[in-house]
Amino acid sequence: QPSHRLHHRLHTISVMAAAVEVGEADGMHSRHGEHELLLQIREQKKQLADEMQELKDAIAEIQRELNELDENSGDEEAEADETSAKVRAAKKEFNIKPKKGLKMLIECGAVEDSPQAIAALLFEGDGLKKGATGEILGQNPSLWADVTDILDAFGRLHDFQDMDFDKALRAYLWSFRLPGEAQPIDRLMVAFAKRYMECNAGKFSHEDTCYILAFSTIMLNTGVHNPAVKNKQTLESFISMNRGIDQGKDLPPELLTDLFNSISASPFKLPEEEAGLSYTFFNPERAGWLQKEGGQHKTWKRRWFTLANNCLYYFESPESVKPKGTIPLESLHVRECTDAKRQHCFEIIAEQAAVGKAGAKGALSIKGAKTNRKGQIVLGKHSSYKIQAADRTEMEEWIKCIRAAMQKDPVYEMYRLKKLRVT
Repeated sequence: QPSHRLHHRLHTISVMAAAVEVGEADGMHSRHGEHELLLQIREQKKQLADEMQELKDAIAEIQRELNELDENSGDEEAEADETSAKVRAAKKEFNIKPKKGLKMLIECGAVEDSPQAIAALLFEGDGLKKGATGEILGQNPSLWADVTDILDAFGRLHDFQDMDFDKALRAYLWSFRLPGEAQPIDRLMVAFAKRYMECNAGKFSHEDTCYILAFSTIMLNTGVHNPAVKNKQTLESFISMNRGIDQGKDLPPELLTDLFNSISASPFKLPEEEAGLSYTFFNPERAGWLQKEGGQHKTWKRRWFTLANNCLYYFESPESVKPKGTIPLESLHVRECTDAKRQHCFEIIAEQAAVGKAGAKGALSIKGAKTNRKGQIVLGKHSSYKIQAADRTEMEEWIKCIRAAMQKDPVYEMYRLKKLRVT
């Protein structure tokens, strides 16, 4: 090492100089050359001493720079930790209030404020819930103009080239979760149809064909795999419901047959975060804990209720994979009711019972489904479902949401309206 070598040279010269000086002190008569040598040795010693000092100064300067680097590194790490904390907080907010959370992500530098960058963030989905992503993508363009470009960029991130229709639809619906309202669903499915046609030109005669087929495929999935549906959809009915959707012409029967067989063999699946709601693609219109009275045994049990896709599901807990029971809301009625021992109760009954005589109520049963102790899906034995909320406000909100769900089916409505325009 330089410092060690300099020390060694300095020590050697010092020894030589000392020897010469000792010789002179002992009365040795040095010649003129010896005197010159002594002067040279002294000069070299001085030069080496200067070099050593320069080296020490350089080492000191390097040490100062290293210390400054350590300090800066510490500041950068602290800054990185602070940024990371802001990103985590922004993602948490996104999963609760998507639009506000997205603004926070932009402000903390987690994503550039451009449609392409935002679309990539949503597509990658790191730490973002699928339901929140669907809510952002389904925003009304009249209230947020940028969402049109974001949705378009999001669609282009999907590569549907030479992909079977149902596989493309599965991939698309895996990347977010469809909202429960009709208009956002419409915008999202229009984007799917546009992208699928870009990747598979000539597959259908028009984007509307792709759009309608996507909705009928979603309804097929529900009609085949939803335990609440008693009369399962058949291949014949699926082909019939898609007649004339290709600009007035029929799609090839083999295409519809392959699609039917694929969906029948393998239902659409959702990411793990949505596992408890695997029977529906839509964000729940309402979800929460309620008390439910039993059918045969009039005991009350706490259940996690989810209102979605025109059905009311109840689970053991929010993390449950399969519902304990399903109540299809078609032809049912919901109203407030009284209970001798409990407050804030409402009941779901058949429409005929709601308007008929009190004595007729017991003869009408609701076609609900539930899971028995063996895990088998069986028909429920309820003439009504009596449910208790925590307070009056919550009870009124549940009644309001259930009534709204009884009056609409957003998937079918979008399918019906588009089909009317093309057939």
